[in-house]
Amino acid sequence: MGTDLPAREPLLRALIDICGPDFARRAGAADAVAGRLASFVAAPATTHAVADTMRLAAERGLGVIARGSGSKLDWGTPPPGVDLLLDTRRLDGIWHHDMRGMTAEIGAGTPVKAVQAALALRGRRLAADPPSPSATLGGMLALNETGPLRHRFGTAADQVNHIAYVTRDGEAATSDGENGRPGIAEIDGIILSAHVRLEPLPAARRWVAAPVTTPRDINDLVQATAARHVTPSAIEVDLSATPPTGVLAVLLEGDPDEVADRAARLQKAFGDHATASPLAPPWWGRYPFGHGDVALRIAVPTADLQAAVFALRDVAGMPVPVRGSAGRGVVHAVLPGSLGLERVEGIVDAVRGVLLARGGRCMVISAPRAISEELDMADRRDLF
Repeated sequence: MGTDLPAREPLLRALIDICGPDFARRAGAADAVAGRLASFVAAPATTHAVADTMRLAAERGLGVIARGSGSKLDWGTPPPGVDLLLDTRRLDGIWHHDMRGMTAEIGAGTPVKAVQAALALRGRRLAADPPSPSATLGGMLALNETGPLRHRFGTAADQVNHIAYVTRDGEAATSDGENGRPGIAEIDGIILSAHVRLEPLPAARRWVAAPVTTPRDINDLVQATAARHVTPSAIEVDLSATPPTGVLAVLLEGDPDEVADRAARLQKAFGDHATASPLAPPWWGRYPFGHGDVALRIAVPTADLQAAVFALRDVAGMPVPVRGSAGRGVVHAVLPGSLGLERVEGIVDAVRGVLLARGGRCMVISAPRAISEELDMADRRDLF
């Protein structure tokens, strides 16, 4: 905004009038997006309050960013500026839960873990498992964040019938999209809630895992899984930063006796070193990167995943941790944030060149502030 504190007081009072005295304030040190500190934080609790907040922001020319838990605020292209952080965590809850129709309306600010816990009490689940532990429903959908269950059920966006949101101008709207998808990528505003499809909670789950000594093993194990017709819910791979260690794990779900039979058949197909367990591997459903790293998303046909991994390691000149959906060819890789802009650009450009001929993509989804403004970062629409 660039205005001094006295000039900002009327705006703060207006936000307090809309959201309440405990739910609008000046931004603090923790209220930054990609290193840019916001001016204000507001937490409206109703559609009407969100609309009023957005109308006020539009009238004053404020840049607004929605924030749930804040786990992915630094993803993608850094915003040109942020004046107001609109906290969505009061937009929470589950309603219109239709047990027979297997649908429910869920508030954008509801933590996904809370959603799953509540649905589990009624034998249901949302078939989405974002790796960000604190992800809210709105944050997950805004960036189409999807975990291992993507293999069987599709992306987070694929679980949605329609979205209720407020536009940048403060108008309430609903997005039904086309061809069964709600057009989340095209929404320019604040997500209020989502009407989602639910799935039965599986009675049993079992993970069958096999070692991966080279990236070439990945496609062999994926093909072996397909040949056994075991209906996997997920096929994930974890390639360590210190080869030759690596693991491919397959999640099987369903009736206990049926799952046990499928797991036994797949374990036998994987060989003597394969294991089966009712517990997920410790790395399952977690990103290989952390704060301060350069996070890459690679999407390529499964048969060419090995070429992408070899290219990444060759160009980087070092082992690169890779983790993600081997069955769908969508994985994440991590480079040290200390490599610097030119080195990261060179690695990314080289990998993109290898993937181009294979119909694949390599995107930078997160990077340290020192280089993110200069890197070709993923746009929000690239994630759908």
